[in-house]
Amino acid sequence: MSLEHPITVSVARTITPGYTRQANAWAHAGQELAREWPGYLGSGWVRTAADSDEWHMLYRFADAETLQAWEESEERRWWIESATELMEITRVERRSGIEGWFSQPGDVNLVVPETAVPPRWKQAVSIFLPFFPLSLLANFLLHPLVLGWPLALQVLLNICILTPLMVYIFLPVTTRLLKPWLEAKRKGQ
Repeated sequence: MSLEHPITVSVARTITPGYTRQANAWAHAGQELAREWPGYLGSGWVRTAADSDEWHMLYRFADAETLQAWEESEERRWWIESATELMEITRVERRSGIEGWFSQPGDVNLVVPETAVPPRWKQAVSIFLPFFPLSLLANFLLHPLVLGWPLALQVLLNICILTPLMVYIFLPVTTRLLKPWLEAKRKGQ
């Protein structure tokens, strides 16, 4: 059984104002170039809003070897260099599946063994541990402010506050602290 998994690369780019049409054409050209490479599984891009200059571009390859071949290719080098006036790279992340929730930004694990993904119950515990006290605190602090609000709006406000806190602060800290436990091999493996 191969330990290789598909690799998704996420690249955040800031597009130079006024170059949206050129950036669209450039991204499409890159997709066409990559489509010809062995191991290519797909790609795409999204903007955070219609008027946003921040674009998130994704591409996926079957394994680390085919990804490396694409990233070191002359065609890709030419394509990237052709956009130096159009945009600036602000962040690059590599992930192999949804286990990206349980690794830190900047980790480069191109080959991830199947055992690296914690069992679902451990994932649930690692989310529950920060979420429960944070939710209690938020409810305690917000209750006097939202007392007369409809329940749906109270919950919406709570979620709008808690989601970024969980994603950007508490989950990364918790998964870092629990990493040995999350990645511990199960008995019989």
